[in-house]
Amino acid sequence: MKNLQVKKLAASRIQKGYPALEDYDFKDKDQVVEGDFVRLLDSSRKFVGLGYIGDEKKTAGWVLSLDDTDKLDVSFFDRQFRMARKKRTSFYADKLTTAFRFFNGEGDGIGGVTIDYYDGYYVFTWYSAGIYQHRDMILDAFRMAVPDYKGIYEKLRYPSAPFKSKFVDGKQADQPMTILENGIRYNVYLNEGWMTGIFLDQRNVRRKIMEELGMGRKVLNAFSYTGAFSVAAAMGGASKTVNVDVANRSKERTREQFELNGLNPDDHEIRVMDVFDYFDYAKKHQLRFDLIVLDPPTFARTKKRTFSVDQDYTELVKDAVEVLAQNGVLITSTNAWSVSRDDFFEMVNDALEELQVDAYLMDEHDLPDDFAVSRAYPEGHYLKVFVLERTN
Repeated sequence: MKNLQVKKLAASRIQKGYPALEDYDFKDKDQVVEGDFVRLLDSSRKFVGLGYIGDEKKTAGWVLSLDDTDKLDVSFFDRQFRMARKKRTSFYADKLTTAFRFFNGEGDGIGGVTIDYYDGYYVFTWYSAGIYQHRDMILDAFRMAVPDYKGIYEKLRYPSAPFKSKFVDGKQADQPMTILENGIRYNVYLNEGWMTGIFLDQRNVRRKIMEELGMGRKVLNAFSYTGAFSVAAAMGGASKTVNVDVANRSKERTREQFELNGLNPDDHEIRVMDVFDYFDYAKKHQLRFDLIVLDPPTFARTKKRTFSVDQDYTELVKDAVEVLAQNGVLITSTNAWSVSRDDFFEMVNDALEELQVDAYLMDEHDLPDDFAVSRAYPEGHYLKVFVLERTN
């Protein structure tokens, strides 16, 4: 393990529990390379922490331990996985939900890797070439901690990765395989690109829609992906859903989710088109919706336009509000780690003020309990969801 000196402010931040390493934390990083385990020292050469070098969009690596007696070996990672499993005992016991986040990166002690559970199957996602260099050791530790897995898959989310997704070990899952969430069935694809067909961090929002917000409402699901919000709304008694996404396969996958739950997809609209173009269409035809869900990607590019949460979310909300019925409900959501909760609320509120529309905050959601976060790392609280009711 190489010694690596960090600047005074970085040392102080790390000792307070901040797990991320950034390029400007180091006086000189030339002697280390991607994947190196490092012993972090302050300017007086005193121990600060143990970590590794792994280049991601926002970090240069992660702190793994503040204990100088730890060894970053199989036993260390085995311990982290066993603790993660114990924390999620209630999720394993829930018969109505069979998919959840088993290990949430730095929130569970190992930044740069997440593991999702799908009814006995585990999907690793690696976010840097640095952490992936330790893949074999980490997988060995996982097998020790979780010997009853059905199968293991992995996804690589860093630029130089040789592939996006592959099967690793155990028995291969059906393609698609069916999981339960709040008693609703969803098909997922464990070995198809970076995503599986459902975003597990929105589970509580879908439950809210199913149990309270869907009944009798006409729903617009913008950036609908595979229609999970719409299925939840329909199972909760929504009169109709309109699903809009620019991806061609969204139509087939959304129909599949409706059919899986005994719902007729022909009772719902599924449109493959740009969301902003659909808003223009809806305004032109004076359409109104009782519930609108806005959950766009942080950044997206189509043939016509580029969308980013930082620059365009206020305009997106304005378009949605113009087709939102009086007393209608608007769900605004973002997973942009770079946007704080207060900044996101300001984006939404700016749209309401510009249109002179009144609304009150009915509810607010962040990450569910299985998405463990570090108190010392506010960036880990990436999900922000506001539920607003229009009053004029």
